[in-house]
Amino acid sequence: MGSNRKRRHRQLVVPSPARTTAIIAIACAATMATTGQPAQAAPKASVEQVKARLDTLYRQAEEATERYNGAKERADEAQREVNNRQNELARATAYLATIRQSLGTVATAQYRSGRGANIMSLALSSSPEQYLDRADMLNLAAEQQANALQRYTAQRHSIEYKRAAAQQKLAELTEARDELARHKRTITDRLASAKRLLASLTAKQRAQYAAGHGADAARDAAAALPAPSGRAARAVAYAWHAVGKPYVWGAAGPNSFDCSGLAQASWRAAGVWLPRTTYAQVGAGTRVPRAALHPGDLVFFYSARSHVGIYIGAGQMIHAPRPGTAVQVAPIRAMPFAGAVRPA
Repeated sequence: MGSNRKRRHRQLVVPSPARTTAIIAIACAATMATTGQPAQAAPKASVEQVKARLDTLYRQAEEATERYNGAKERADEAQREVNNRQNELARATAYLATIRQSLGTVATAQYRSGRGANIMSLALSSSPEQYLDRADMLNLAAEQQANALQRYTAQRHSIEYKRAAAQQKLAELTEARDELARHKRTITDRLASAKRLLASLTAKQRAQYAAGHGADAARDAAAALPAPSGRAARAVAYAWHAVGKPYVWGAAGPNSFDCSGLAQASWRAAGVWLPRTTYAQVGAGTRVPRAALHPGDLVFFYSARSHVGIYIGAGQMIHAPRPGTAVQVAPIRAMPFAGAVRPA
């Protein structure tokens, strides 16, 4: 019967060393037959590929930097508004306390004298003149009390409005600070990735990469070109003075700069206010075609207009390129040109 049949157990077969070697050889042969060459690690990226990836990372960091700059402006403005609202609320609350104290004084006086007693004293006055005088005094007191009550009610409504406005500004400030934190995380993440990528290069490759971004400009020829106005000349002079100072994201001078910070500081030295970000600066002046550029014009790059430099003539600009570099002279052909404006 089936129940009496002996159960068969499968035995685990361990291949011999010779068999294992044969299996490995067959696998290698199959790999070569499929790929045409022995299996090996993926080749390292070329300097050109690394450069392209680094440029992308730095551009993404710069775009986040400009958004950070805009969020910081909004956060600073919200903070000023919060301070103003809170000061208004404090003054309104103090005034409300004064009105409340005035009402309390009147109520206490009425309680002590009794309104009925005042009316009785009027009725028992010995002369009409005395009656009228006392009546006028009571009417005046009642009118003052009514006015105080109206002021009290109005001030309560004013305080409620000011408190709501302050809370709204606090909410805007919190949102702006959250946005700052998000952009800061993006910036630090992109820069950390770029740092790791640079560390993967050999010393020779790093030198090749640096040489690709360090093109010398004809300073004397560019400086000889005339600026269209005295203000433009002062802006260019400030930019020249900044050459060699380090790039720091979010910085607008005087010791370090990012690209829009340099543009803003240079034109501020000329007495012209510019917005903080490239996205706003591109609308802060008269549009200029590339063929009509003059020293002092702001030149923008990439489709998002996330980078800006100060044109100095002869196809050259002064700009703050990226983290790890300093303010320098570079040809405007080095990046995709996106437009130019001439500040007023």
